Amino acid sequence: MDELTELVRAAGGRTLGLFSSMRAAKQAAEELRQRLSTPVLCQGDDTTALLVRQFADAPATSLFGTLSLWQGVDVPGDSLQLVVMDRIPFPRPDDPLASARQKAASEHGGNGFLTVAGTHAALLLAQGAGRLLRAPDDRGVVAVLDPRLATARYGGFLRASLPPFWTTHDPQVVRGALQRLTGSAG
Repeated sequence: MDELTELVRAAGGRTLGLFSSMRAAKQAAEELRQRLSTPVLCQGDDTTALLVRQFADAPATSLFGTLSLWQGVDVPGDSLQLVVMDRIPFPRPDDPLASARQKAASEHGGNGFLTVAGTHAALLLAQGAGRLLRAPDDRGVVAVLDPRLATARYGGFLRASLPPFWTTHDPQVVRGALQRLTGSAG
């Protein structure tokens, strides 16, 4: 929550928070509403279409939610300059279809985890990052707060699914970039 707070503060709102569960999105929204002076909307507070419109119309606003926001938000321009993903979006481990597909891939000599769960997560990561880049002049930061993206053996596979962003692991560099973007935003 501390890192999320600092990122949103540096971006002056302008944040789309993509969470792996509704519980996580609501918890983050409640916590950040206490910590920030900028508005924080959360999926479920109203219809998704209305929340996205409010988010797009008020640049200091943040919007937090789950899967439908990973895939269905189009907010070009200065209203969105930070996309935060709390976790790598792997399918639920108790999903019977994903489990069956992983087992089948493993039985055929493949890496069931990477073939099914990794590919699913890579697609969603790319879609989530794509929320930031909706027009040729869009600029901003995609922050994945899950350290496994940098440390796990499968991290390189997942990073390869993302656009060719400049990367850093230094929070001060990220906050500085967000502050510069916020200062240049209209």
